[in-house]
Amino acid sequence: MSKWPGKYVIGLTGNIATGKSVVRRMLEHLGAYGIDADALAHRAMAKGAPGYQPIIDTFGKIILDSNGEIDRAKLGRIVFADPDSLRMLEKIVHPLVEQAIDLLIQRASQRIIVIEAIKLLEGPLAAACDTIWVTFAPPHLQKERLMSKRGMSEAEALQRIQAQGPQEIKTAAANVVIQNVGSFEDTWKQVTAAWKVISPITDTSPVVMKKAKVGELAVQRGRPRDSANIANLITRLSGGANPQTQEGVMAAFGEKAFLLLMSGDQLVGLAGWQVENLVARTTDLYVDPVIPLDQAIQTLVKEVERASQDLQCEASLIFVPPQLAAQELIWKDLGYERRSPQTLGVQAWQEAALESQPPNTIMLFKQLRQDRVLRPI
Repeated sequence: MSKWPGKYVIGLTGNIATGKSVVRRMLEHLGAYGIDADALAHRAMAKGAPGYQPIIDTFGKIILDSNGEIDRAKLGRIVFADPDSLRMLEKIVHPLVEQAIDLLIQRASQRIIVIEAIKLLEGPLAAACDTIWVTFAPPHLQKERLMSKRGMSEAEALQRIQAQGPQEIKTAAANVVIQNVGSFEDTWKQVTAAWKVISPITDTSPVVMKKAKVGELAVQRGRPRDSANIANLITRLSGGANPQTQEGVMAAFGEKAFLLLMSGDQLVGLAGWQVENLVARTTDLYVDPVIPLDQAIQTLVKEVERASQDLQCEASLIFVPPQLAAQELIWKDLGYERRSPQTLGVQAWQEAALESQPPNTIMLFKQLRQDRVLRPI
């Protein structure tokens, strides 16, 4: 009997820089509820959280930063250079992560769940999954991605890659192997083909957008097939300051989702947003000037919040240029306030802001729920 009755759980794993997060987001586009076990591990060691003191007792105060938080870079240099140290850390963190995963799955309304975990096969969580998916990329691509996307030196990248077991062990245990070696579109085709097997009632054929009534606005979730229209809208509404291509937007679907604002059959605005570590981050907000700004923003933001709450988000961060931030009455009515990352208080929220805030934007913040996963004790 399944550990989670009524749920179908995909265990998603793969070695570092093989594209696990991209595949998880693709599954989220298709309707799955995604859980990032590594992000939950980071929460478990935040100051005051259940894993904080045991980790300090094990590794010493040398791993703390100036704010008393665990410096994960320092801790990483210790554990990735010593297998025994890595096992000690996992013994502390993994049970806490498993508890958080259990809570999130029980609360999720979605039928299909995807758990992304780099150590999935090494622990008891794999046995609770209905299927195992593994991402694969050759070592030279892993190294290139770690150096270009995470800013690692070649030596650091090779250390991280070599600290993990052979990829062949994971692929041998997989029900589905996703070869993440080409374009976003190539990977998307593999994911949608595997999705149809587990969710045959899901229709991934082109969607005809439901027209809004005259004078009304409607929001539709964007799909990769909408990439050309999205690229054209952003290029036009940015006055060419942020030119986009269909291929570039297609690749962006590996990082974010798009909500499309429709007036009849016309695309008149959009919000580009993502949910990571239970924090919603809206980094793109475009509205055609022919549409009343207050009506458009309220329609888009309320849909972002609805979708975010459906994904159990704790907070919503919206990053806008100064001219949009100046619309104070609109944001006040929606319950948002200007904040800086340092004033958010919760480490996971601060990190989300620092990771996501585009240059020359102002951050607006709203807390969506009071109860938090792995909250401080």
